[in-house]
Amino acid sequence: MMRVRVFSGELRFLTPPPTLYLSHGCKNSTLSYTHKHPSSLISPNYATHNKRFVVSASSAPSLSGSGAEYSEQLVDVGANKKKKGIAGIDQGELVDPKLLADLDSCFCEFNGVHIHHKICDAESQTQSMFQSQTVSHQIKKLGYPMILLHGFGASVFSWKQVMKPLAEVAGSKVLAFDRPAFGLTSRVNLSKHPSSETEDTKPLNAYSMAFSVLATLHFIKLLNAEKVILMGHSAGSLVAVNTYFEAPERVAALILVAPAIFAPLTTPKTVKENQSRHDSQMKEDSSIRRNPILRLYKVMSKITKYIAEAITQMMKWTIDILNSLYRKLLSAILRSSLAIMLVRMAIHKFGTAAVRNAWYDPKQVSEHVLSGYTRPLRTKDWDRALVEYTAAMLLDEDYKTKTPLSKRLHEISCPVLIVTGDTDRLVPSWNAERLSRVIPGASFNVIKQCGHLPHEEKVEEFISIVENFVRSLVSDSNEQCLQQAV
Repeated sequence: MMRVRVFSGELRFLTPPPTLYLSHGCKNSTLSYTHKHPSSLISPNYATHNKRFVVSASSAPSLSGSGAEYSEQLVDVGANKKKKGIAGIDQGELVDPKLLADLDSCFCEFNGVHIHHKICDAESQTQSMFQSQTVSHQIKKLGYPMILLHGFGASVFSWKQVMKPLAEVAGSKVLAFDRPAFGLTSRVNLSKHPSSETEDTKPLNAYSMAFSVLATLHFIKLLNAEKVILMGHSAGSLVAVNTYFEAPERVAALILVAPAIFAPLTTPKTVKENQSRHDSQMKEDSSIRRNPILRLYKVMSKITKYIAEAITQMMKWTIDILNSLYRKLLSAILRSSLAIMLVRMAIHKFGTAAVRNAWYDPKQVSEHVLSGYTRPLRTKDWDRALVEYTAAMLLDEDYKTKTPLSKRLHEISCPVLIVTGDTDRLVPSWNAERLSRVIPGASFNVIKQCGHLPHEEKVEEFISIVENFVRSLVSDSNEQCLQQAV
């Protein structure tokens, strides 16, 4: 006979342990375990849901009996224990992101980060329900690749349904990649960087906006493209627009989906208005020169102005010192163990709820979609990476020193398409509509009964809108070619 003791869900054999067979499914990266023993295992009559139980020799059935039925019950006890985690993901078995990759996944190293991406080529697709022969023939003359930039908390998975149709629409390659802190892109531990490094030699923060922009430009080179169409969703729209301002000559068009970009309340003044103000100032200066009292008043005003500027500068230095101390304190808090714990709690409580809330009808969100969004929670250091990403957003000096994006939107000169859902609970559609009025010549489309994820929730309608926009690019391109020929 065999004595078996189980404490807290662990199976301990007093006889030689059973043979463990491991099969690893490459396609879906799952592990399955099978316990086998030369003799039959113990009867299921002793299975229990208590965390502690003992099966003694006096109560155990004969090894030659019908005890084989009972092994599954014992395995289930351990399985129930493992179900505890964050958003349903066991946090005791975190792995390297590459072990979670799909068959069509690719990785490339950029500035020490292994970036997960996928590429879909129009030439490899034989048929598409969204393709008409006439449109396809015209669009392939344009042939601009597309780069897709996901939003906060999303990944390449978010573009899964539209990559193939978009490749047909663009008549070229479509590339989507996971930005650092998301998806299957490697997590970088910034705390491992030597403290002796100066600001000049310190590596670029992988979680900063600057890194995402440079990574996007890197993929443009990887595609060997002169120009690309950038499509950004939600926070990915910020990356798309910042990339445009970094290298406008490399961007053929922008497609902003539910853009998380704050639209200014007022439209910037035109050059003509500035010229009119300049002319009135010239007339005012002329009248001052002819009046001595006004000249004295102007001199006193200048002296007062200089004194005010000196006081302001002193206050600015004081504020800068206080701001530096505040930033150091904030940085320490954000990178503490407490911050990591709060991130884990927030994702566990609100993660899947946020995905459901992003849809017009939360009940339509399938388990497959939820598992696609929670899959990155199986990667090592996912929580620390989210904390670093948040810190980079709040403490990113590089982009804070530049002109605010809201004041530069009117400078965009490439074609722009803005798509939003009429029931977007995360980024209201009225902000997207206002954004379309600030950006010169922007096209604006609203999809009915749609939430924050048009490219997931209303695939056919979304592709149709993009196809019409790309067709207009083809028409404009053909007209320019004709004009140059003439």
